[in-house]
Amino acid sequence: MPVTGTEMLITGADLVKAAAFIGAGISMGLGAIGPGVGEGMAAAKACEAIGRNPREAALLTRTMLVGQAVSESTGIYSLVISLLLLFVV
Repeated sequence: MPVTGTEMLITGADLVKAAAFIGAGISMGLGAIGPGVGEGMAAAKACEAIGRNPREAALLTRTMLVGQAVSESTGIYSLVISLLLLFVV
């Protein structure tokens, strides 16, 4: 059947691109939930600990920031995967 102006042909490459875009969105969506919750919990617990022992505020803050940096690495990994899906696939 000949192609007219109103028909669209979906090729395999189009399906792969669509799947890559959906995968990138899911990767960033799910990949941002973990670090967000983890960093929020770390900050909350650090605030509680500082409230109990204010003299240790500097040590607690430093430890909290190191823990948040480690937690954020999973969000960065999901960003890298999303960028690879968007621009390489």
